[in-house]
Order: sequence, then C-alpha cells, then structure tokens
Amino acid sequence: MQKVCVVEDENSIAEMIRMNLELEGFEVMHFDHGMMASEHFSQLPEYDLIILDVMLPGVNGVELCRQIRENSQVPVLFLSAKGTTSDRIEGLKAGGNDYLPKPFDLEELLLRVGVLTNINKKETAEVVQIGKCEVNFKTFLITNSDSGEVINLSKKEVSLIQLFHEKEGEVIARSEILDRVWGKDQFPTTRTIDNYILNFRKVFEDDPKHPKHFHSIRGVGYKFTK
Repeated sequence: MQKVCVVEDENSIAEMIRMNLELEGFEVMHFDHGMMASEHFSQLPEYDLIILDVMLPGVNGVELCRQIRENSQVPVLFLSAKGTTSDRIEGLKAGGNDYLPKPFDLEELLLRVGVLTNINKKETAEVVQIGKCEVNFKTFLITNSDSGEVINLSKKEVSLIQLFHEKEGEVIARSEILDRVWGKDQFPTTRTIDNYILNFRKVFEDDPKHPKHFHSIRGVGYKFTK
C-alpha cells in the first residue's frame, strides 16, 4: 500500500483529502502543524507522496519542502490559497513537483496524486549492474564480469539490494531498512544491517574501505549509488 503524508492545518480540508485518498487505497498520515511535521520528517520516514499546505503554523510548507529535499526525492504536491505565479515558482524552486491552488477540484487533486505517486516507481528489474558485478534477482546470483566468479545470494540479501536499487541516491534510515526487509514482526539489531553492508562492500567495491556504492551516513543509515 502506498503511503501519503498530508500536512494541512485546515482540518475540514485535511479530512476530506484523507478520506478520499483512503478510498483510493492509500495509507494516509496527517499533521496540522508545521513544526510537528518538521520533527517527523527529520526521522526520514518513507512516503510515496507528501502533500504540503504552504501557510502552516510553526514552519511553512516551502521550508518543509527544502528540509525534505535534503534527504529525499519523494514527490511533493503543494496546496495553497496563494496561487500567484511568483508563489508557484517559489514552491517549485524549493523542490516541489506540483502546485495546486485552493480552492481545488477533488477530481483534479486525485488525478495529480495519481501522476505523482507513479513518478518514482521503477519497473521491477530482473538484473542490476553494480560496479563490475551483475545481480540477477530471479536466480539470486551475482556474477563478476572480470573474474567470472558467481556468488549465491540469500533472500534477505536480494531484498536488501532491491531496496537500495529502488531508493538509489536517497538516504535510507536503518529503521526503514529493518521494516522493509525484516518486517515488523522480527527484531534484528541495526548491527545486522551493518554486517550485510560489510559483506556487500567485499563483493561490489574495488576498495571496501573507500566505497563507491554502499555509503554509511553517520547516525542515520545508508545511501546507495551506482
């Protein structure tokens, strides 16, 4: 189920958006104060779309968008009674993907949500190239194109590499990795992830001590780049 975060201080509008998004099959989180949303986003939660009102108490929507863009490329849709060209430009320059002036038509909102939640969807790849290695998600095999060495992967290793591929270039919190790969019913430690990353570096990196693909982000988690 795709997740949407709505930051809107007008509760009647927020409730209308929440109800209709849930009818469309989305899981919805709502905040009515900019400072609360800012604290939440600092924990690097995972969303498929964030809907931001511009005029919020505490921290306005434009500043929230700038904060989000420090760590994530999740699509952002602005909602605002301020609908002038300069207002829209400010929102887009801050990193927003779309800008819908209030009052808005519900059908138009849902159409824009549909478009934006598909922006970052990648087709499920069967084969991914990481450095000199080819990862086959169907056969659970890694093949080194230089040495010809073939390595078998476990299901957890495949799931972890798929997550990194999906979130390429983004910082992924350890808590998100644990939820996505191990699930909420298992309780591994964050050290478990660290051990997987160390093994990946031995396989994929030319110099494991100076990684080009699997990067540690101190105090947060990891980032993957090809």
